[in-house]
Amino acid sequence: MRTSTPRGSSTNKQLSRRAVRGGHADAIALLKADHRQVATWFEQFENARSADRKQALATKICNALKVHTEIEEEIFYPAFLAATQDIDMHHEAVVEHAGAKYLIAEIEAASPADDYFDAKVTVLSEMIKHHVKEEEQPGGMFAEARKSDMDLGELALELKARKKALEAQQKDGAH
Repeated sequence: MRTSTPRGSSTNKQLSRRAVRGGHADAIALLKADHRQVATWFEQFENARSADRKQALATKICNALKVHTEIEEEIFYPAFLAATQDIDMHHEAVVEHAGAKYLIAEIEAASPADDYFDAKVTVLSEMIKHHVKEEEQPGGMFAEARKSDMDLGELALELKARKKALEAQQKDGAH
C-alpha cells in the first residue's frame, strides 16, 4: 500500500521540480503536479476517521479542483483547441469538468455528518481519476498538446499566475 505524504513533503517538492525543465516551466508538468496533489488528498480522505479531518481534506480537495478546472478552462483548454483543432477531446474534458463542479458544489454544501458526504467525495475521486487518465494517457490531451505547437513554457507562466490569483481569492473568502 502506498503511503501518502503531507503537503510540503519531499515528494511534492520533487513534483514541483519536475515542473521545471531546463529552467523553463512546463504547463503539462504543472497540471500533472496538481493531479498528484489532489490524488494524495483523496487517499488521505479515504483513510481519515474523524469528521474534522474529513471536512478539512474535502475543503482542500474542492478548493484545489475549483482552481485547477478554472485555469484549465480559461488558459490550457483554449490553447489546446486552437493548436490541435481536437473539438471532441476538448468538449469531453469540459463536460467532465461540469460533472466534477456539480459534485464539488454538493460537497461544499454538506458536512461529514450528512449521510451521502463520504459517497460524494468517493464518486468525485473516481471521476477525477478517470479525467486524469484521459488527459495523461498516450494519445490523450497532454500527449496531443506536446505534439502540437503549443508554447508550454508561456502557458505555464499564465497558469501559475492565474492559479496564484485564484488561490489568493479563496484565502480572502471571495470565490
